[in-house]
Amino acid sequence: MRHIAQTKHGSENQAAVASIVSERFDRYLDCGASTPFIAIDLDVVRARYVALREMLPHASIFYAVKANPSPQVISSLSAICASFDLASEGEIKRCLQLGIAADRLSFGNTVKRETEIAKAHASGIDLFAFDSIGELEKLARAAPGARVFCRMLVYNPGAQWPLTRKFGCNQDMAIDLLQRARILGLKPIGISFHVGSQQTDPQQWSVAISAAARIFYSCARQGLDLNILNVGGGLPAQYRTALPSLASYIETIDGALRREFGKARPKIIIEPGRYIVGDAGILRSQVLLVARKSHQAKERWVYLDVGRYNGLAEVQGERIQYRICTARDGQQCGPVILAGPTCDSTDIIYEHAGYKLPVELTTGDFVDFLSAGAYTASYASVEFNGFPPIQTHCF
Repeated sequence: MRHIAQTKHGSENQAAVASIVSERFDRYLDCGASTPFIAIDLDVVRARYVALREMLPHASIFYAVKANPSPQVISSLSAICASFDLASEGEIKRCLQLGIAADRLSFGNTVKRETEIAKAHASGIDLFAFDSIGELEKLARAAPGARVFCRMLVYNPGAQWPLTRKFGCNQDMAIDLLQRARILGLKPIGISFHVGSQQTDPQQWSVAISAAARIFYSCARQGLDLNILNVGGGLPAQYRTALPSLASYIETIDGALRREFGKARPKIIIEPGRYIVGDAGILRSQVLLVARKSHQAKERWVYLDVGRYNGLAEVQGERIQYRICTARDGQQCGPVILAGPTCDSTDIIYEHAGYKLPVELTTGDFVDFLSAGAYTASYASVEFNGFPPIQTHCF
């Protein structure tokens, strides 16, 4: 078992790492595949889904395909009856080609081409999101009679990857749009929200559910009964920051539903992505160069064959801070700046987050990013600087 590299928080607890850097991963990572690549343990993917289903037995779980659209991941979840939240025609095609029934698919992007809406509806998809009058009118034209839900704007304190402002509308507008949906011949069924990706504060669901309940009751007073509440994604993976337990998140969600709705609780949809696949993956990279910028420099620059443009887009602003392992961990460590391989000055992975790596680290050594199964391969550029997309291997 390898030891985790030191961070600004000190050496991580070995037991916490053992569940991710397992012997199964070690054997697979040593398979000889060219770096950089991502290894996904499908058993972990399935186990995460099952754990959530057991804690929320009455909820419909729609896996957010954008987190990791690997066909093996989708098929593995489909086999245990998952549903799927989709962001584009490409994701729709992939799920349909894998034999997933259209009634298990939701087109959850609030900004869609009208032609995509029409194709999705023609294929049998009957569940769509919106957050504006323009999108609602597209849905009325391209998917007449479809079930639709309005995405409510919420702020994202506690989220390491916030989604504030770009998506959703305020509560008053949501009420008006849901009424308008009925006039346009659609079937308005509920409200959705997203508390931000990698949400570290379970109470944000309580705040959002309270706001959603006010929309439910206001619509009911106007003769429109909603029956779906989509509590979105946001459940986290394990990076450097300590997290509440999954039970804490579920208890908060359940408590808010009980407080706001009592026995009239709506049907619940939840859309996990990062939680399902994040901890199931390891990204293996290789050191291209270790250098100093002066004879007096304390920090070493460690250049890897993976960076912001071929797998690590979420290190923007150093928001997502992965745990890192090397084969030399346990030896003396020193401060480093981690950078990617491209000829772009912004391709710096970590400069201010206080990472330390073994002083003996050298060209050719492997550097593994833990909990890298989500938003890595799906974020990578196609051919920036001629580097090919990062490969994903499932086992």
